[in-house]
Amino acid sequence: MVSVATITVSDRCFNEQQEDLSGPAIKGLLPETDFDVREQIVVADDEDAIARELIRLSDEARCDVIFTTGGTGLGPRDVTPEATAAVCSKLVPGISEAMRVEGLSKTRNAMLSRGVTGIRGSTLIINLPGNPKAVAECLGVLQGVVPHAMKMMRGGGH
Repeated sequence: MVSVATITVSDRCFNEQQEDLSGPAIKGLLPETDFDVREQIVVADDEDAIARELIRLSDEARCDVIFTTGGTGLGPRDVTPEATAAVCSKLVPGISEAMRVEGLSKTRNAMLSRGVTGIRGSTLIINLPGNPKAVAECLGVLQGVVPHAMKMMRGGGH
């Protein structure tokens, strides 16, 4: 079983001006037989706040995977990739590249995603877009990959 946390990064959701649809979408799309979603939180588009939660969920809550959603675009407050890279010891660019390739098959705007994937300790952190439809597409790309990544991170073979 893979333990999971989700972080929705959105000023509007944090300030309760908009309902968070992407965080619940992640939980709803992950098979309960393989994934245990332990926490779902919402934070503002603030690099320090995002980093604090990534560190807490990795180091204290010991989640295997953290999915972030939102804050990966070109807007002035889109800082999720920077916060993620700052707390990770290794980046895993292939995961983010594969999600962008899948997105490009649906919309050219997918190339504007700056999402990253990285490792902090024994936690895999994956930035997903903020749009629920794009979240579903990206999670489809990751089917089977996340459990294999966890096996590798725990010292298993390729």
